[in-house]
Amino acid sequence: MLKRIGLWIDHKKSLMVILDEKKENIQTIESGVGKHIHYRGATHTKTPYSAQYQQGDDQLDKKFSERLNRFYKNIISKIRGADALLIFGPGEAKLELEKRLAHEKVRVQDIQIECADKMTERQVAAKVRKHFRR
Repeated sequence: MLKRIGLWIDHKKSLMVILDEKKENIQTIESGVGKHIHYRGATHTKTPYSAQYQQGDDQLDKKFSERLNRFYKNIISKIRGADALLIFGPGEAKLELEKRLAHEKVRVQDIQIECADKMTERQVAAKVRKHFRR
C-alpha cells in the first residue's frame, strides 16, 4: 500500500495530510511554543525578599528548544513508514525538520521541500492532492 504525506509546517503548528490508496486523513499537531522573543531584558519583581530577576533568557530559550524537540519528535513518529513526503511552509521549520529526519535516519524514498505561505486546511489538502497526482 502506497502512503504519501504532505506536511505544512510552522513553529506553532503543522497540518499533515496522509494519502493512502483509499482515503485522505488530515491531522493538526500543535507545538505549544509561544512567540520566541530574542531580546527580553530582565525585569525586577515588586515584592521584597524575592528573587531579584525573573526567568533568564537562557531558561526561556531552553524551554523553547525543548518544546520544539517534542514537536518534531511527534511529527517524525507519524511520518515513519511513508513512501513519499512533501514538506512545505513558511520560515525555517521545514529545513529544521529535514535535518532531523536525516539525523534520525528516517527512511523515506522521496522527500521534497517547497516554500509556501500561510494556508488554510483546505488549501493544504488541495496542494498535497495536486502534488501527488503528478
